[in-house]
Amino acid sequence: MAASKNNKEKLPTLLPSGNREYSFFEQVFEVARQIPMGRVTTYGAIAEYLGAKKSARMVGWAMNAAHDQTPPVPAQRVVNRNGMLSGKAHFSTPTLMQELLEKEGITVQNDTVVDFEKILWKPE
Repeated sequence: MAASKNNKEKLPTLLPSGNREYSFFEQVFEVARQIPMGRVTTYGAIAEYLGAKKSARMVGWAMNAAHDQTPPVPAQRVVNRNGMLSGKAHFSTPTLMQELLEKEGITVQNDTVVDFEKILWKPE
């Protein structure tokens, strides 16, 4: 049975190998899932790793959409290039991002990760 032109259901894109093609957001989620507990990375570091160096803002959008993903995405571990919790407004409470980081042993003062350069993780 042929699909209707009005059918809004999107089929997964398959590569010639038969593997599924992943969206940019899915790729961001996979990188974020690799951030070790007790470490942080930046939107820009993830974008650069994915070959989209100028797409740090899109990584931020992905983190905003990450809160209901399975398996979970540790969006609290992604901060801006200065170590600031710039995404905190997108958590269910204004303090949740900091609380989650502190549970992992990361110190935050004035919405900024303390010793940011020491605990910075770069995907490689």
